[in-house]
Amino acid sequence: MNLSDIRNEVIRLSRDVGAFIAKECYSFDRSRIEQKEGFNNLVSYVDKESERRLVTRLRELVPQAGFITEEGTVEQAREQEYNWIIDPLDGTTNFLHGLPVFAISIALMHHKKIVLGVVYEINRQECFHAVAGEPARCNDQVISASPARTLGESLLATGFPYYHFEKRDEYLAIIKEFLERTHGVRRIGSAAVDLAYVACGRFEGFFEYNLNAWDVAAGTFILQQAGGRVSDFSGGENFLFGGELCSANGQIHAEMLNVIQKHWGRA
Repeated sequence: MNLSDIRNEVIRLSRDVGAFIAKECYSFDRSRIEQKEGFNNLVSYVDKESERRLVTRLRELVPQAGFITEEGTVEQAREQEYNWIIDPLDGTTNFLHGLPVFAISIALMHHKKIVLGVVYEINRQECFHAVAGEPARCNDQVISASPARTLGESLLATGFPYYHFEKRDEYLAIIKEFLERTHGVRRIGSAAVDLAYVACGRFEGFFEYNLNAWDVAAGTFILQQAGGRVSDFSGGENFLFGGELCSANGQIHAEMLNVIQKHWGRA
């Protein structure tokens, strides 16, 4: 299997489906918005149609692969040798409100290891991508994580959960300390874009909980290929399916993790 060739096809596919999403952003039917878990977790026909288009083409690229997807338009599977992990529209709420930060996220997992990742930020037409053994890129340019060495030099990103609000106070305590010790904390509304921005040095770190594999599979892999570090909140490797993510450049990950662990689990 030639991962570089597959990556190039996935990039083309992302741009094709991204063009559909961009067009729909200005004309979609708001009556066709649905709620998932919680009143602030939304899905539209655009998510579902985008996923259908992605699955159709990805199935042709790697016929033996299974799928792990957000919208469930295809039977989910994790037992195959290869699995695609897809978020067809990461940043749905931004999309529905016309905020121009949303992306397509596609990763290919071989057994339990990600070997390919593509995050296409639709409005900026920036495609972040990587395959195993090669450097991460944005479009054609090699990217790397920020060289910042301390929290005091850093700009961080985070997200807010759609449920499990019982952990709210712990999480706000983490955010409060980061606000006091960094250049700031941003919330742009797409975990895939957050991770891509850490990979190219726009952010130094990103942390969040209540994440799913399709939110982070491509972005964490791209970040690792760009020299960054990722873990769950305990410092372990269960970030893909465990719901917790602390990610950063190669310098401040431990410092971020110390702040998170000081407050997490104490409520």
